[in-house]
Amino acid sequence: MSDKKSDKGFNRENFGDRKTGTMPFSVLLSLYIKEKPEYFLQSMESILNQTVMPAEIVVVKDGPVDSEVNRILERFTEEYPGLFKIISYEPNRGLGYALARGVEACGNEIIARMDTDDIARRDRFERQLREFAADPELDICGSVIEEFEDDPGRIVAVRRVPLGDREIKRYQRRRDGFNHMTVMFKKKAVMKAGNYKTCPLMEDSYLWVRMMKNRVKCKNISEPLVYARIGKGMYERRGGFSYFLKYRAGRRKILETGYISLWDYFFTLGVQFVVALVPGGVRGWVFRRVLHK
Repeated sequence: MSDKKSDKGFNRENFGDRKTGTMPFSVLLSLYIKEKPEYFLQSMESILNQTVMPAEIVVVKDGPVDSEVNRILERFTEEYPGLFKIISYEPNRGLGYALARGVEACGNEIIARMDTDDIARRDRFERQLREFAADPELDICGSVIEEFEDDPGRIVAVRRVPLGDREIKRYQRRRDGFNHMTVMFKKKAVMKAGNYKTCPLMEDSYLWVRMMKNRVKCKNISEPLVYARIGKGMYERRGGFSYFLKYRAGRRKILETGYISLWDYFFTLGVQFVVALVPGGVRGWVFRRVLHK
């Protein structure tokens, strides 16, 4: 299968193959003002060089974006006419709102999430589509990630997640059972759960628990299908009392769904309180050696 555009633009006959059941799918991304052009370019190239091409790429511009990022996006839309669907609005409304708009705009039942600074392994989509082809009841499929700072060839941590449906749902009570940037899911399952909602720090967690309450079928692949850019300032951003307050507000919303117990709620708050208030160097060690190992 060719992953190149045809002379007349994007060829929609070029997605899918015998191994995936020729499933058309959408890729969903959200852009905002702080995107770095070089990271966005690497991310897009990893999507456009997949062994199985998406039928469409939905890009939500969450408020104004960097001018160079805009130029990169315009270049790709010219090179691949018909492939991109762009949604723009002002001002910035946050990730939950942006992804909700994006899910609604996706024209295919299967949707793959991707962050605009991460890099997808070349067979990521093919590998996940095989799972959906093999199990028609599957609703959401993610994978392990390998994390890097500057060079994707130098992995600094691995975030492993439980693999089976029962294990994922149990794990979700205290920690995320999915790496958000790796998931591929069915649109109808997301919409039935109420779609993404505003929930700072936990837009994905809040969606997963509502989907799980609807008894969706979950799976993770043990292979790392995405190389996740963590950035040198990530551990600092995840510290401080203000961060803890946002975390508490998000966990409160999850508690209100009835999916977790009061003990789950207070246990996670206690852990996060300690992690948020220790020095940044210690916090980084905890993430790399304990939470993401």
